[in-house]
Amino acid sequence: MTLVTPAPSTRTGHWMSDPGFGVYVHIPFCKHRCHYCDFNTYEGQDELHDRYVEALVGEIARWEGPVAPATSVFFGGGTPTLLTSRQLGRILAAVEQRLGIPPDAEITIEANPETIDGPHLEGLLEAGFGRISIGVQSLVPRVLLGLGRTHPPRRALDAIAAARAAGFTDINADLIYGSPWETAADWVTSLEGVIASGVDHVSAYALTVEEGTPLHTLIRTKRVRDVDPDVQAERHGVADDLLGAAGFARYEVSNWAQPGRASRHNVLYWSAGNYLGFGAGAHAHLDGRRWWSTRLPRDFIDAVGSSASTEEGSEVLHEDQRAGEALMLGLRLVSGVHLGAFRDRFGTAPLEARAPIFVTLAEAGLLERADGRLRLSERGTLLANEALCELL
Repeated sequence: MTLVTPAPSTRTGHWMSDPGFGVYVHIPFCKHRCHYCDFNTYEGQDELHDRYVEALVGEIARWEGPVAPATSVFFGGGTPTLLTSRQLGRILAAVEQRLGIPPDAEITIEANPETIDGPHLEGLLEAGFGRISIGVQSLVPRVLLGLGRTHPPRRALDAIAAARAAGFTDINADLIYGSPWETAADWVTSLEGVIASGVDHVSAYALTVEEGTPLHTLIRTKRVRDVDPDVQAERHGVADDLLGAAGFARYEVSNWAQPGRASRHNVLYWSAGNYLGFGAGAHAHLDGRRWWSTRLPRDFIDAVGSSASTEEGSEVLHEDQRAGEALMLGLRLVSGVHLGAFRDRFGTAPLEARAPIFVTLAEAGLLERADGRLRLSERGTLLANEALCELL
């Protein structure tokens, strides 16, 4: 498969009325489950890898719904790079055969630093992956230990360098800020390290404490102090300053990119686009219908093997719900939502129904309207979740 990096003009990070068609592929395996993780992922199931790949290829091949070329494909997890590049290439080839993948599609794979080296990275490029997202999270040993990460800081930087040396021209670094173990100086160390590594994109997320995780237990039993929203707001501001000075532009609440390097797949989600999801626990959305697959890998494998449905549940959104969600998602983007294009897509009624909410948020300094767009203010960005829920 020969693919090229999408043209910069298609990756501005702006809200899109027609964001393309996406495919998400879930690989639910990890070497070790991090303390904060509540994703659908499992450790110690190496014996399932071959069978899971076969099931994924089978599920993709038997898709009988709408077919459109995938302008973005995202392999997430878990840790997709626990699979071999040959296995991952087989899955990607199944997507191309069933749906089609245009030459300029964005094809991303998530990777943990300890699972990639030169040969593996070269194999991923050969298979067709053009973008890699590396889970750095922090460059401070104490913080990594608290988060439950198993790689040392140097290994993360070496992984970025190896990806560049192998030929990747589109590299993202994932970071987590605001953990109980992190100082202000630690956060600067992590930011300066990934900037110096030469990545093209940085995703920086405030640590969230999810119920049922080891971190939640540690905080609930007061063995670890809780996260501080005010500290996290300060960390976000530091990220904006340092990344901005290095040429990165923030295009979404938690994402910064060099010019033309915004993630097409993420913008598709924030533009309420259509996407298919393949794999255990994967979610999909087509024109207001959402559905999700059975979560356990063994159940997923058995369902495909017996020609049974892997769908575990679904919901259909009415038009106003779709419009409300589209507004909520789109306003996470710095560009905001283009009101004319939004009306063309969803009609005027959803905007008219929410006009009083817009006024309230604007008077609170959280929302602003300019150049035909509705967008969050700088203050609104720091309170995005609270502000945007009002629009549902």
